[in-house]
Amino acid sequence: MDKIVMAIATGFYTGYTPKAPGSMGTLVAFPLHFLLLLLPGHGYYLALVAILILAIITAGMAEKIIDKQDPGMVVIDEIIGMLIGLINAPLTLPALVTAFVLFRIFDIWKPFPVCWFDNHLHGGTGIVLDDVMAGIYTLACMQILSFYAIF
Repeated sequence: MDKIVMAIATGFYTGYTPKAPGSMGTLVAFPLHFLLLLLPGHGYYLALVAILILAIITAGMAEKIIDKQDPGMVVIDEIIGMLIGLINAPLTLPALVTAFVLFRIFDIWKPFPVCWFDNHLHGGTGIVLDDVMAGIYTLACMQILSFYAIF
């Protein structure tokens, strides 16, 4: 069971990348995003809820397995955050690159309330919710850029 948890929590082991594991984990969201777009109706949103729950559970379990608070190799949080940031994003290379860059900026910079979630919540919830907020900031920026036909 630990191997399955770690495979999911580390974004199918991309979190073990020695350089920039968060960025590598974020990239896992892109092929997953394209697969989720194939779901009918509100399938994308239902899948996001399921992935969010899975992320909180597996991130918390991985933290206990590794015995380290918010371990860098756990990147499922980056995956769910990026998936949120990609909601309704144009399927163009400039838009996708912009979404990636924005998400990484918000995830690293941690503007309020991202930093509050990062500092005050613990376990799987704390690991995941700061990235969810970074994803919401990315989503808002992408929607504004799309509204003004930047892409």
